[in-house]
Amino acid sequence: MILSKTKVLIIIMIALISCSNKEIIDYKSTTIDVIPIPNKVMKAAGFFEINKKTSLVFDRSLKNSAGFFKQYLTKGLGIEISGKSKNYSIVFSLDTAMVGIESYRITIDKESLLIESPSDIGAFYAVQTLRQLLPPSFENGTYGKDKVRLDLLKIEDSPRYEYRGFMLDVARHFFNADEVKHVIDLISAYKINKLHLHLTDDQGWRIEIKSWPNLTESGSRSSVNNEKGGFYTQKDYLEIQAYALKKHITIIPEIDMPGHINAALASYPELNCDNKAREPYSGIKVGFSSLCIKNDVTYKFVDDVIRELSSMTTGNYIHIGGDESRKTDKDDYINFINKTREIVESYGKEPIGWDEIVDADIESNAIVQFWGKVKNVKLASQKGAKIIMSPSDKIYLDIKYNDSTKLGLTWAGLNDIKDAYNWKPDSLIEGVSGNNILGVEAPLWTETIVTPNDLEYMVFPRLIGVSEIAWSKEENLNWKNYKERLKKHTLRLDNLNINYYKSEYFNR
Repeated sequence: MILSKTKVLIIIMIALISCSNKEIIDYKSTTIDVIPIPNKVMKAAGFFEINKKTSLVFDRSLKNSAGFFKQYLTKGLGIEISGKSKNYSIVFSLDTAMVGIESYRITIDKESLLIESPSDIGAFYAVQTLRQLLPPSFENGTYGKDKVRLDLLKIEDSPRYEYRGFMLDVARHFFNADEVKHVIDLISAYKINKLHLHLTDDQGWRIEIKSWPNLTESGSRSSVNNEKGGFYTQKDYLEIQAYALKKHITIIPEIDMPGHINAALASYPELNCDNKAREPYSGIKVGFSSLCIKNDVTYKFVDDVIRELSSMTTGNYIHIGGDESRKTDKDDYINFINKTREIVESYGKEPIGWDEIVDADIESNAIVQFWGKVKNVKLASQKGAKIIMSPSDKIYLDIKYNDSTKLGLTWAGLNDIKDAYNWKPDSLIEGVSGNNILGVEAPLWTETIVTPNDLEYMVFPRLIGVSEIAWSKEENLNWKNYKERLKKHTLRLDNLNINYYKSEYFNR
């Protein structure tokens, strides 16, 4: 039922839930097996039963999240809740007095399940928490019963960081629109709210730019080992973005410049200082390519690309890369980054760059993504920039779990699930903490990642731990506790048919 005519009906419903003649329930502080761990949880004796007679009511502004929850219940129970019961209800209520649009509150008593949030974003995150309170077999429709019980709980929750990201490199190996949508399905379950798409690199150009058509007509054909090329049409990109927005994920497109650019140099000779097109590249070396910084056509190219990308992108951010530009003269590099940031800002977007961009004239409104050089992120912090924490030795998901991992690389060492979880953004680097930190992002570079199965194996379960670091209060982060919750959570991963890494920690 959509409560569209007036807020009075939803207020009445809440009043009925809270009426004074109901049994007083004694809730006491507890913990639950949910990842990311919520800020505050209280539990009481008893249960609330969801069955075919349970009603579902929602504020119109929360229709999206209420629809997701109804769909999930239908899949799990094999029936559609009818909405006929007056006494046993699921209510999605808008509460604009709550602080933070991503916050939510869940109250479960014997007669109702109440979800409150100031926005559909917070309500959606409440649904992700509720998913983990329901049996894992709900995930694949094998629960086999038409009713289910939930413990009586009160949950209050909101995120630690506003930026909680995952980066997918689609340049080294291409992943098509349906495969990216599958990634969105998986990461949204853990309250990840940014999907950074690394759209271009030496090995391939993956986004249609109509003013420079050869970027995809030619530049999209190559990939590492020439195994998996391709590109997104602008229609594909818009489709991916629309799908992500329904799950409150912002797409952040990256055009890596002035290095990591061979696919463009192979597509257009005029982007090279000698006016000679480069050969397509299918290896995994870095640092050998550069735009011709002093040519006017370079900035026409950059402007056209950013203009078209900005017009398609609903989010605030455009990532300009800027890493490993070893073939670019330092003064040229600084000039290029300064001009490119200005171009991005001229189209109403905020530029993000890898930590090397600190050498340019960045201001306090700059966003710098730390991946490797401590001196860079310290300088960024001193300049007042906002930092996205992506330490390669902790949360680069292309790094092998151990010496026997068949996929992945080792240039940043080894990175098992404990390494990915057992660190603190606020204390990792002296001088980088508090308000300096915008959030956390775990990148997956795909030099060795070819298939969705490969992707799942390297991402899960490490990204689950990263999501907790990005969402939960620091005082709630505890490796021993997390490890036990993750062990139990693997049953849900099994039911989702995720090809996750079976860590030795699960056997201890």
